[in-house]
Amino acid sequence: MLQIDEMLRYPGRCLRLQTGALLFGPTGERLFAETLTRCPGFCGTIDFIHKINLTRLFSFCCRGADGYQPDFEMAQTVWYPSHMTLTYEDEYLSLQECKFITWDDTAVSCTVWENRGVIPLTLILETGAEQCTDVVWQGHPAFESPVTSHGFRVGVAVAVPSQLQNGTLTLLPGQKISLTVAAAAILLDTQQPEQALSKAESWLGEEQAIFSRHQQQYQRFFADAPSFTCSDPMLSHAWMYRWFLLRHCMANPNYGNLRHLVEYEGRSHKMSKEPFVRKGWEFSKFIPLSTPLHLTELRWHGDHALGKEIIRSFFDTADENGVARWAYVDEYGTPYANYMVWAVYRFYLTDGDVEFVKQLLAAMKRFVQGHITLYGNDKDLLQIEYVHQRTGKEYQPSYWYFHRDAEGNYPADPKDKSTYTPLKRVDRSIYHLLNLRGLSYLCGICSDAQGEKTYGEMAQQLQQDIQQKMWDEKTGFFYDLHYQTDEKAMVKNIVGIYPYWAEVTGEDQLKGLCYLFDPQHFDTGAAFASVSKECPAYRAAGGWMGRFIKGRDGCVWCGPSWPYTTGIALDAIARQSKQNGHRFDGEFGKYLRQYCRQHFRDGDFTRPYLVEHYNAETGEPLSDDVDYNHSYFLELLIAHVCGIEVTQQGVSINPVDIGLRYFKLENVKIRGHLLSVTYSKDRSRPEMGLRQGMRVLLDGQEVFSSENLTPAEVAL
Repeated sequence: MLQIDEMLRYPGRCLRLQTGALLFGPTGERLFAETLTRCPGFCGTIDFIHKINLTRLFSFCCRGADGYQPDFEMAQTVWYPSHMTLTYEDEYLSLQECKFITWDDTAVSCTVWENRGVIPLTLILETGAEQCTDVVWQGHPAFESPVTSHGFRVGVAVAVPSQLQNGTLTLLPGQKISLTVAAAAILLDTQQPEQALSKAESWLGEEQAIFSRHQQQYQRFFADAPSFTCSDPMLSHAWMYRWFLLRHCMANPNYGNLRHLVEYEGRSHKMSKEPFVRKGWEFSKFIPLSTPLHLTELRWHGDHALGKEIIRSFFDTADENGVARWAYVDEYGTPYANYMVWAVYRFYLTDGDVEFVKQLLAAMKRFVQGHITLYGNDKDLLQIEYVHQRTGKEYQPSYWYFHRDAEGNYPADPKDKSTYTPLKRVDRSIYHLLNLRGLSYLCGICSDAQGEKTYGEMAQQLQQDIQQKMWDEKTGFFYDLHYQTDEKAMVKNIVGIYPYWAEVTGEDQLKGLCYLFDPQHFDTGAAFASVSKECPAYRAAGGWMGRFIKGRDGCVWCGPSWPYTTGIALDAIARQSKQNGHRFDGEFGKYLRQYCRQHFRDGDFTRPYLVEHYNAETGEPLSDDVDYNHSYFLELLIAHVCGIEVTQQGVSINPVDIGLRYFKLENVKIRGHLLSVTYSKDRSRPEMGLRQGMRVLLDGQEVFSSENLTPAEVAL
């Protein structure tokens, strides 16, 4: 069994809010299943590139002459990252199924059927989906979708074994038979039926050989990732789960607006499950808000070509101002605030490909200039947000601060645009600062001295604007500002922590960071609340002033805890701890564990289940967008727990001590080298290849050792 399958094995894994909706792990370049029903084959909510809700690829029926039919609702399932197993037994029938989707968009079901009764059983293979047209391609059952709302058509060819003559088979008493069925999906706009048939038929054969082939292909992504284990099993499981999320949410539409690899925010439909109905928000599309977070993680993957593809997809979606937008294959949407240029710079530090940076430099300049044009102002370099959803943190109370009544109450209807005010936002301004800083560095790398100077000076000026205008000395925090008057909106939003993350604060401003540790502000029990508990609009479970404005679990930022900002806040704590004599190491460890717990249902590390946001006091999941992917976690383990910071000169290593007895991080690929950092606190552990103390290995050779966790410098 693959290590990731063994660690993340989860019996009966279903959507929390939809009884019996089985989650499914493996995904293809285009084909994926959000959920499956409890039956042999592939029935459920099945998609191709985006949400289209095919209801079935194929399924099996079983009947006896006396009216017997198995009740597959009683079947037992086990979810694995690479596949799913289904087991059913009664006095008449025994069934074992292993099913998976391959990277080449083929759904494969390997079944073993045994007749345990005294009467013959008839197996019937059914194919096709609602609203699709059944056809025959070269003697094989197939079906074609109508034109989807995204403008493309899907074709599916089903390859069946020779035993299934005309789709049926009689299973005699005592007889046992193995059957493998494969359904390959193609884009009918660009591919031919012969290609689907060829793919499907290539996945027929002996079950073990077929399954082994799939697992070898599935493992390739994880084989190129670093390996990590430690004395805290929850952290070790979360490490593996986060790599699964990156693989699970990776797609290659190669069509229309999306010609390269993308990372989706998830595979959830959010709302409608109706076939071919384009209704409700979904996450299986390109969203620029989260792409830098994905790249922050993928820069540590050994195959840097993946990160380069993600970067190309991002800049391909630029509008006339150079600003990236969310995208389907057939449609462009609105832009979102993000720190993509800074993420590209940090990706370059691990990759080292100057020519790749040169290819993108003009696009990155347009991107930064576009933000100046669209969100800048003539007073300073701070960035204005006019639409509160566009920083991804909708309904943060600071937008409504200037419309409170005499008693300080916030407006009852936040959807009334006349009740909120555009703001010079801390988050958008910090993203812009990081992008300016990153662009300056990248210009220097590309020998663009003028660009290096221009963007570097702008970054310096913006840093001063943030310090002079957004910092409030009396309360010790960074605030959003009225977009015209620069009056502070005195609401402690979680984004007020961002300057610490960007490392633009001084020691005298650490009191602002300490609000994270205060139960009256952001340490509400399930860190971190998205707005301080002192704010009158604070609601741990969301909603607005006591009523739900986007449904019971709708995403609002007036209290709930969001992995998106919790990861950034933890990054800020670790960076400030290392800058200040490791004074916040304990706090980083405490809240890292709270964040880690959110990755598992009920905090049980054997049940991985990350969603979009949580009750900030109880930790209850507030959404069911499972396997959600708009935050980072691996970065916290690599850069802080193990301490690896890549610079243009080499690697600085400065671990944050969170109380682990041991950890072992191996095969981190940095500019053609392999780096490993290991630590064992109290003794050697030869069974794990660990010596007591801290060791750093470069390309297999020890280059540093210490009895304790100690800062080190490694030249490349």
